[in-house]
This record gives sequence, C-alpha cells and structure tokens, in this order.
Amino acid sequence: MEVLAFGVQSDEKPLIEKAFAGLHEVRCLDVFLNRDTAPIAAGYEVISTSVNADLSAPVLRTLAAGGTRMIAQRSTGFNNIDLDVAERLGLRVARVSSYSPYSVAEFAWTLALAVNRRVIRAASRTRDFDFRLDGLLGRDMRGRTAGVLGTGKIGEAFTRIAHGFGMKLLGWDVAENPACAELGMEYVAKERLLAEADLISLHVPLLPATRHLIDAAALKAMKDDAILVNSSRGGLIDTAALVTELRAGRFLGVGLDVYEAETGLFFLDKSLEGIDDDTLARLVTFPNVIVTSHQAYYTEDAVGQIIDATVTNVADHLARRSSENVLVPRE
Repeated sequence: MEVLAFGVQSDEKPLIEKAFAGLHEVRCLDVFLNRDTAPIAAGYEVISTSVNADLSAPVLRTLAAGGTRMIAQRSTGFNNIDLDVAERLGLRVARVSSYSPYSVAEFAWTLALAVNRRVIRAASRTRDFDFRLDGLLGRDMRGRTAGVLGTGKIGEAFTRIAHGFGMKLLGWDVAENPACAELGMEYVAKERLLAEADLISLHVPLLPATRHLIDAAALKAMKDDAILVNSSRGGLIDTAALVTELRAGRFLGVGLDVYEAETGLFFLDKSLEGIDDDTLARLVTFPNVIVTSHQAYYTEDAVGQIIDATVTNVADHLARRSSENVLVPRE
C-alpha cells in the first residue's frame, strides 16, 4: 500500500521515508491539504496530514469520494478536523496523542527569555557593530511569578523549568496535576493568575471553550510589564485585542509561536509576496514581540516520535486495532 503524506517539511521527508521503509510506500508532498489539493488523494486509502491541514466537511467529502478511508494526522491537536462529518463518512481518524513535551516547553522558555533579555534586538545591533546596551535591560526570573494556563504534560515540563529558575508557581486547569503541586504550584482562579503573574504561558488545547481564552478583558487584567507566551494554539489569544494593548505600550514582552490566522501562511515562504493580514503585519513591528512559525515541536526527538506514532496508527488501521490515538470512530 502507498501512503500519501501532505504538508511534509524538507527535514521531515527522510525521517518519514525511513520510518515507512519495508512497511509501505510513502509519497511525500510539500503542499498542504485543503479544498484545492484534496483531489490529489484520489485512490489513496490512507493519507497523513499536518497540523495546518484543512479537514473541514468539504475536504472530507472529497477524500471519502476518492477512496480514502483513514487520516493519520501528525499532531496532537485536532481542532482542524470536523470529527462529526468524518464519522458520518466512515473515515477513521487518528492523531498523535503525545510526543516529547520538552520540545514545546523548552521553546516556550526560549521565547520568554528572548523577549525578556531583548536577544533579537541585541543580535541585530551587534551585526551592525553597535554595542550599546541602551534598551536592553531585562530582569531576573528568580523570585518572580510564573502563571501556567494548562498543566498537562507540556505545562508540567514548563513548570519544572520555572521551578528551576526559582519562581513562584501559579496554575490554572480543569484538574490539578499532582506533579506540579509537588513543585509548589498553587492552583488559583484564572483572574488571580492573570493579575499576579509576571510570566504567563499558555498550554491548553484549542476548544470552543478555550477560544480567545486570553481576550480583551484578560489582557487588561494582566500586569503592564508582564510577559505573555503562547506555544499552543493561536486561537487562544484574541490577536486584535493584543495589538490594541501593545499599541498602548503594555507588556514587557510577547512571544508567539502560533497565530490564530496562521493557516495559509505558516510553513510557507511568503517573503516575495505581500501579506494582506494587517493584524499580523502590525504585530511583528512591535520591538517587544517575537513571532515564530509554529516550530516549538520541531526537534529531532519530537518529530521522530510523531512519525513513529503515525506509522503505528496506519498499522492499527490495517489491523483494525484501536488505540488512544484514534479519534474516529469514537469509543
């Protein structure tokens, strides 16, 4: 059998081909799955998709009509998939339920430290042989308060690093993580966390209940000199409201690895094109903001685990086995 993989990055391709070698043929495409590219999948029983694939109802219907029976998404999040329609069409859908949480947690900290210590500005200056320190004043993390929204595996890994810095720990989640509590984390209401935290990091999934979790009111509740980091999903933050607060001169720094309108932009080279997203264009002009292109998960360790899980998901489909990765059919 040949598997069709959409949205494969150049670094991923040899890893995917090696993982499937001896099991199945695999065809890797750098284009992302959407309404225009879905017809390419005709005749492929199994396809694999990336996190920014469009798996809305029209795309799923095209896939089903072309003979696709299984979708193996190479990510943990699945907010891009219409699971109800997939189930009605008889499509099996699987994701990667977990991979190295350290990849994302460490990158979230990379963003936090970079905005705190003005690393991008400093590096840009030294390339021009400008060695002044004006405007580069940061602050110690030790003794300050870290607020972690979402304390699952990634949130826990972020918390452990914060604990290593000697920070006070505040957490918010639907259920407490005993490992975080053992580190001294105090679980509090979201309103208190926003008001007291010097550093706020988001590690919750994007669901209808969490969309714009950080809205205009939440942003106003934060300290004027807080640091905000989002390495989870762009839709957790109301970006237009964030721009409004940044224009008012608020926040020591903002680090974003995700953006709510990133589909069709992130993972692509748009350097020779005009960007018609005025919100994103304004966002990247602020000197206290760093935007990266959804790369927090992108380590050899995490990508390798994602690909291995995808190979297993395909094998489970062919053997009619279920696992914790299967989203459709639902248990």
